[in-house]
Amino acid sequence: MDLPEDHATVLHRLRSSISADERFIGLAAGGSLLAGTVDWYSDLDLLVVVDSAHHAAVMNARQQLARAWGKLLVAFTGEHVGEPRLLICLYDDPILHVDLKFVTLDELKHRIEDPAVLWERGSAVSAVINRTQAETATLDAQWIEDRFWV
Repeated sequence: MDLPEDHATVLHRLRSSISADERFIGLAAGGSLLAGTVDWYSDLDLLVVVDSAHHAAVMNARQQLARAWGKLLVAFTGEHVGEPRLLICLYDDPILHVDLKFVTLDELKHRIEDPAVLWERGSAVSAVINRTQAETATLDAQWIEDRFWV
């Protein structure tokens, strides 16, 4: 995977931290990383797959986890875009926007794209992706309009 240096640095740090924590069973990428179009202006769109036994605790500790994974400048959840599982992060050193969506294996069944698996404990993440199908999100013009002017 050919990535800009800053993206590669942050991705390596996140993958190392997440894989060392037994509460997590996978890390996958979507967006421009999946499409192979990452450039210096791209963010990282990541799915952090959480063992369902630890999901509630991880969701409550997302900000602390993100802070432990790098020099976090700011982070906020994604309710404003209809995605409460999302933590939108801005890291420094290097400076990079990273979207972390925390999902269980069961939640991974319902997705808008087939993410690239970057790391997994065993093969459960790949198995879910291979046996289920992504469903393209339907465009809701009113939803976009409601958020555009804000």
